[in-house]
Amino acid sequence: MSNENDIITPGMQDYINRNNSYLAKRSQYIQDEVKKWKFDTIAVHGLYSVTDAINDYQGSIIEPIFMSTSQAYRDSDEMAAALAYKIPTWCYSRIANPSTYYYEWTLALLEGYGFDGETTCCSTSSGMAAIMTAVQPFLHVYNTPAEPRNFVATAQCYGGTFQQFSIRLMQERNIECRWVLDATNLDEWNSKIDENTRFLYGELPSNPQLSFFDIKAVADLAHSHEIPLICDSTIATPALLRPISHGADIVVQSVTKSLTSSGFGIAGAVIARKNLTSKFSDDELKEDFALNVKLLQNRDFGPNLHPLQAVMSLNDMRTIRSKMDLMSRSTMKIARSLNSHPQVESVQYLGLPDHPQHELASKYMWLVDAEYDELYNKPVNRYGHLMSFCVKGGAEKTRGVFDNLKRIWRATDLGRIKSVATIPAISTHQQQGEEGRKKAGIPANMIRLCVGAEHPDDILADLDQALNAAK
Repeated sequence: MSNENDIITPGMQDYINRNNSYLAKRSQYIQDEVKKWKFDTIAVHGLYSVTDAINDYQGSIIEPIFMSTSQAYRDSDEMAAALAYKIPTWCYSRIANPSTYYYEWTLALLEGYGFDGETTCCSTSSGMAAIMTAVQPFLHVYNTPAEPRNFVATAQCYGGTFQQFSIRLMQERNIECRWVLDATNLDEWNSKIDENTRFLYGELPSNPQLSFFDIKAVADLAHSHEIPLICDSTIATPALLRPISHGADIVVQSVTKSLTSSGFGIAGAVIARKNLTSKFSDDELKEDFALNVKLLQNRDFGPNLHPLQAVMSLNDMRTIRSKMDLMSRSTMKIARSLNSHPQVESVQYLGLPDHPQHELASKYMWLVDAEYDELYNKPVNRYGHLMSFCVKGGAEKTRGVFDNLKRIWRATDLGRIKSVATIPAISTHQQQGEEGRKKAGIPANMIRLCVGAEHPDDILADLDQALNAAK
């Protein structure tokens, strides 16, 4: 990533040799120990070890928060080697910071759990910044500014994603987004790909419709055209779904959501497998996409994550498997109950057998390590804690139900430890307009509900009184 003509002084070479030795030991530690741990152990410890704590951080058992803008160097040789990216560094917190490193290493390991290859991670300030970071490198102009560029994406996606693709990229930069309306139809995906298609992009489960697609089939299709598959797996989290293990090249996480259930701040991440597929990228980008965009693209664009938020997010992630299990079970109970409620027109939840993609989701969505859990001792499907339902009686009746909620919070947020609801047509997906919402399958009478860790009976009681009060 540095200039081939950089002069390496003897002092710089000494630093490089020492740091190469450190990196080799860390890689060996990952292969010999960390890769053998169960998911929960990785979530709790990541790469922060007792040795790190004792030798470097005065024995702190929790990763320290480095509230500093920059790193000091021993001499000019170390600075020159660091700024040429020849040794690990956190020269400036816009580029890197020890706290964000621990956050990135943990997420890379969690998304790569069960994957034979290597994964790396680039932290970002939000989920939207993560999407920009993931797609931007594939949209470069190679010949002339007018050269046609396009990408293919699922229309069933978060409203912010729809805006970024349709407004920021299509309208402002003339980069065509070709929307897939039925993500389960492989022929539709294939029909939209040509020699100028840079990548395929899919969100699953989608927000708020809870749609799904066959990850392996779409990844194989992408690779047959020598382009990558990028997946937004925010709703599932790596506790329930790890797309890289099924062929995806890059995973986007809005860590703000389920991964950090406390709701204390905003964070994002891009996790990529090494040696991804892309005929439009140079070898360095393909070899280690996440590190490349971290040290080059994001250095220049600046969507950095604050070190305080990195450690706060880490603390939330430590118990992600047990939280997703608990909240998924509660959501299943609520979805089943609402499915037979006289005031409810329909329920959208992948765990229900009558959902069109239930069988497909059941192929991919599993509670990680359930077979090692004494409560289950076998593989167990879990479908997450996001669901939606449509109210009988139209938009005004839906607003009445929404306004009558007492325990469930009215907000555009999701993934919280507390249950939160919104009406997507007037909130998260308002800006994409009626035509865009119709394309994405978001009616005006839909309420999106993200179930928290409360007892499900209390959530059901609140839903029931709200539905009945709005008759």
